[in-house]
Amino acid sequence: MDLTPDLLLKAYACGLFPMAESAQSKDVFWVEPNKRGIIPLSDVHVPRRLKKTIRQVPFDVRVDTAFKRVMELCAETTTIRRETWINDQIVALYTRLFDIGQAHSIECWDGTELVGGLYGVRLAGAFFGESMFHRATDASNIALIYLIARLKAGGFSLLDTQFITDHLSQFGAREIDREAYQELLAQALQKQAYFYQLPVDAAPDVVLQSVTQRS
Repeated sequence: MDLTPDLLLKAYACGLFPMAESAQSKDVFWVEPNKRGIIPLSDVHVPRRLKKTIRQVPFDVRVDTAFKRVMELCAETTTIRRETWINDQIVALYTRLFDIGQAHSIECWDGTELVGGLYGVRLAGAFFGESMFHRATDASNIALIYLIARLKAGGFSLLDTQFITDHLSQFGAREIDREAYQELLAQALQKQAYFYQLPVDAAPDVVLQSVTQRS
């Protein structure tokens, strides 16, 4: 399949996203789940222990400084995740999206080491979370909270997680049917949102305040 950034964005606007069978696969296929995972931005839960950890500033949280590397680390197999849906075609395609400002990464650094992060696609008032990784305790969780703070501050209305996991459920993630998702997506695509509304060096208390603030 010959995918371009323009075609990919049109697919996201219709509720579709691509995956590969494995890292070795040369092709990708379109996915449109009957049940879709979202984190309602108006009702995010931050576990008390994680709030305490965030205030201790264990990592240097950065935005869009190592997008491709985040993707590569998300694609690595581990003892827990023995397969990946991210192949070379997907890495190349989403890197092109990043180059035109339609994809972003949130990164947690420990000195010069990238120890956690996530990446996703931005389209109007919707953000489509793609994948996350961690090499240090809570690194991906902190990246997620910083992402949510940025989305809320910037006027986004939809955070799509694609699928639901027990891990995401602790933050308020829930599953909705395709019709309900399409309604939320249509509303989000009418919004004008700003990914950099929140300063990249926002203090932990500012981040937590943004996350917990009611819309």
